[in-house]
Amino acid sequence: MNYKRTLINPEGHFGSYGGRYVPEVLVPIMDDLRDVFFEATEEEDFVNQLRSIHRNYLGRPTPLYACENLSIKLGGAKIFMKNEGLLHTGAHKINHCIGQALIAKRMGKKRVIAETGAGQHGLATATVCARFGLECTVYMGAKDYARQRPNVFWMEQLGATVIPVKEGDQTLRDAINAALRDLIAHPEETHYLLGTVCGPNPYPAMNTWFQKIIGEEVREQIIEQTAGLPDYLIACVGGGSNALGLFYDFLDEPSVKMIGVEAGGKGVEGSDHAARFQGGSVGVAEGFKSYFLQNKDGQLSSTHSISAGLDYAGVGPQIAYLKESSRVKFSYAVDDEVLSAYKLLAQTEGVFAALESSHAVAEVIKLAPTLSRDQSIVFNCSGRGDKDLFIVAKELNDEGFQKFLSDQIAD
Repeated sequence: MNYKRTLINPEGHFGSYGGRYVPEVLVPIMDDLRDVFFEATEEEDFVNQLRSIHRNYLGRPTPLYACENLSIKLGGAKIFMKNEGLLHTGAHKINHCIGQALIAKRMGKKRVIAETGAGQHGLATATVCARFGLECTVYMGAKDYARQRPNVFWMEQLGATVIPVKEGDQTLRDAINAALRDLIAHPEETHYLLGTVCGPNPYPAMNTWFQKIIGEEVREQIIEQTAGLPDYLIACVGGGSNALGLFYDFLDEPSVKMIGVEAGGKGVEGSDHAARFQGGSVGVAEGFKSYFLQNKDGQLSSTHSISAGLDYAGVGPQIAYLKESSRVKFSYAVDDEVLSAYKLLAQTEGVFAALESSHAVAEVIKLAPTLSRDQSIVFNCSGRGDKDLFIVAKELNDEGFQKFLSDQIAD
């Protein structure tokens, strides 16, 4: 089976998943976006422009780093980290934001809207809008707006208008709904820069294409360092953009095993989690067909994760297809495991991974000791963890930091 060809196609169907379930007013807008995207990516000039921006603005290629201390600590497999946190803006989200901004300019759009959870996609969107002179509005669930306040501040400094969404659960799904309502109201002048591999066709295929640079670099880097392909690839899974970015180039390599790690929250036995493959079901929401945490009436369920970027009730349709076809295995990490992984990576390798990425580290901690020393694991550090300072300090009950905040408020 040719997985790579299946996951990037103009029809936008991935097995029984995907599609485009949108109001009639958006159909021609999505058709134009699809056509312009597939046309652009066939043009050498467009690809060369994108690669130049990768090198000179984003800081690509990002390093593949041998985690020698962590490997010794855990025993078993050799562990490598693809560090997307070293990109401009601190996460992989800038990859598809730059790409979509170029498409928006090509379509003559003047205004860009986006949703964001952890704030990394919003920050990346605000950055590319500043770079290309585009008006920018970012929707953010009110809960995420409060717990990721540093990223809100930086988005505003870049000139973006950040709107806290107070409907529903006030998290990522509500931000997506608000952005879709905006697009319906202003379809001609607006480009919706959707932040993951979810949504209606062509977003899943388009964002996969812009993110696949991650795995393309890993292939070259791991062969240079080990003279072979990795045995395992591991990535956290919210919508799925960083996971597909890492996995895509290896999907047709049967020797390479892949694990996606969902947000287990406070435990998958209850409802305080965001693990779609642990109690979710197939449905249609927000323009596409996939797996969702939902009730019997098809209404999306409330979710929880220590990481705002994984706190979403749906998963990308290509991810659902890879699950159904058994090409990718899926696990989950609960909040306590994520915090422990965050601390261990910091204390062994001097790297603060985003809480989202720390889900992948938690799986590495479980898997590595079960493998032999001649086997290798590559995990994607999809973003850096300084954005999570307030969350981690609170969860660890750091008295010194809490006193610092109190003193600043008093001043």
